[in-house]
Amino acid sequence: MEKKRSSFSGGIGFVMAAAGSAVGLGNLWRFPYLAAQYGGGIFILVYIILALTFGFTLMATEIGIGRKTKKSPSVAYRVLHSKFGFLGHIAILVPMIILPYYCVIGGWVTKYMVTFLSGNGIEAAKDSYFGGFVGDAVSPLLYFAIFFGITALVILLGVEKGIEKISKFLMPVLLVISIFISIYVMTLPGAMEGVKYYLLPDFSKFSFKTVCAAMGQLFYSLSLAMGIMVTYGSYTKDETNLSKSVNHIEIFDTAVAFLAGFMVVPAVYIFSGVEGTQQSGAGLMFITLPKVFEQMKGGAIIGALFFILVFLAALTSSISIMEAITSSFVDKFKITRKKAALVCLVIAIALGIPSSLGNGVWSHITILGMDFLTFFDYLSNSVVMPIVALFTCILIGWILGADTIIKELTKNGEKMGRAGLYRIMIKYVAPVMMVIILVFYTLAQFGVVKL
Repeated sequence: MEKKRSSFSGGIGFVMAAAGSAVGLGNLWRFPYLAAQYGGGIFILVYIILALTFGFTLMATEIGIGRKTKKSPSVAYRVLHSKFGFLGHIAILVPMIILPYYCVIGGWVTKYMVTFLSGNGIEAAKDSYFGGFVGDAVSPLLYFAIFFGITALVILLGVEKGIEKISKFLMPVLLVISIFISIYVMTLPGAMEGVKYYLLPDFSKFSFKTVCAAMGQLFYSLSLAMGIMVTYGSYTKDETNLSKSVNHIEIFDTAVAFLAGFMVVPAVYIFSGVEGTQQSGAGLMFITLPKVFEQMKGGAIIGALFFILVFLAALTSSISIMEAITSSFVDKFKITRKKAALVCLVIAIALGIPSSLGNGVWSHITILGMDFLTFFDYLSNSVVMPIVALFTCILIGWILGADTIIKELTKNGEKMGRAGLYRIMIKYVAPVMMVIILVFYTLAQFGVVKL
């Protein structure tokens, strides 16, 4: 007899967990930089339009697949169509590749959070601090283990008692901290100039690259093609209004991304000028921002709150990534949740160690000219994820038909306000967008085009 599948207690639990997955490092260290680089308000406008069309389509599709099949990605695609079983195997590769290096970065965030909470933010502002930390052979591995250990603990507690409970608590806290820091930054002298730089549209910077950058950011920000939304959809009860839930997740994710810009761009603009806003990723998070906090009145407190915020965002995302793997192992191999989590642990350690040491003692070892972490990021984000999304669009748009998902989202009599748009997007527009992401981000990785 098959064991009853775990589930979220209701719509709120599902939305908080899914939003927790969507709100991650991409919102906080990539969105502000892209908005600043690609014309401020014009980039934000393009991003919102894509969220309401492209993002809605892919998210609704994955969540619908999950609830319809009640299976994780490793099995769900085969249940829908026997010839698409291969897609489940590819889909589960994504979180398996991402989890180790994501937890390595989560370890870096944990280190900076501890540094600021212990009152040593001035040390973190030094030019040599980040390089000295990641270049060490032991310290980054220790913080990687701490961050991954917290993630694994939540997974072992289960869906309702672990993922849902922690998400219901962390997401409101995350939102409150975001709003508080944003308001504080607005009170700084010269902040309005930074706000103008962030929000006022610069149409001279609008181009095809702007659309591609916004599309890529949205794709990664919403946790699409990672198996996460399929997994969380499979835990969703039949009476939950999926169409409304998708809207709520989109709003939450976009709001946090928007607030991230308010937190980061004006502050960096005030203290580091336009040059500071052109930093992205680790450079912005771990080098530029600590210098900003050092110069800011009350910067020690704001810095501590900011890294608590980033830690919470990274944690809710890493939990969802690990859950996608654990759930797939349970469904595929019919093993217990504990055994599945243990296998996941072994994989994460095996790939996490080179991802960590590749920035230090193993930096001389490269793959296609990239260190381990950068290579795993490129492989998952620029290759495997677009392929998964592309074949998902083909399966639903061209083989099973859009009504497969529309009926799932409206099975309880709910209305799907964008059903007509969904049919066009899933069959024609979204597949083209996936090809663009696949080509554009691959070219960007090898320096042919610049993001």
